[in-house]
Amino acid sequence: MKSLNPIEQKFILHWGTMGAQWGINRTVAQIHALLMLSEPPLNAEEISEVLGVARSNVSTSLKELQGWGVVSRVHVMGDSRDHFESKMDVWEMFRVVLDERKRREVDPTEQLLSECLSSAEADPTMSKYSVERIRELTQFFQLTTSWYNHVRKWPTTAFIKFFTAGDKLLKLLGMG
Repeated sequence: MKSLNPIEQKFILHWGTMGAQWGINRTVAQIHALLMLSEPPLNAEEISEVLGVARSNVSTSLKELQGWGVVSRVHVMGDSRDHFESKMDVWEMFRVVLDERKRREVDPTEQLLSECLSSAEADPTMSKYSVERIRELTQFFQLTTSWYNHVRKWPTTAFIKFFTAGDKLLKLLGMG
């Protein structure tokens, strides 16, 4: 069975802490980290043994990771157990996580803001200040969602160039 070296342990522990800060169960994040570092796919028993967590917790966590789309079930020749691996392309993994967070958090908020704005504009008891604040938030969510829907389709090479451009982009736009 695989044993972790101190660097792998440090990474897995930090990934769990970071996940918890983002509202993801610590064990779920640690399993994800372990699978990112594991070259061969691992079965649930191996994951449980390496991380020292209950097998039932591993099963539940793997289902959640599969639901997010960042872990896949694979079959290993000669072994009837299910094995699991992480998406290997970090850029695609980033896209998948952003898509899921958008679906779970941003989309419902944008919908609620639109409903609130519509109701607030029709309610004569609402202060102009409150209506304007809701309008600004609604426009912000609509603009950022529209932008995300466009850049989501970019190839990885375009993402890398965009993120590494930094201040060059601001200068190009006359803002640097």
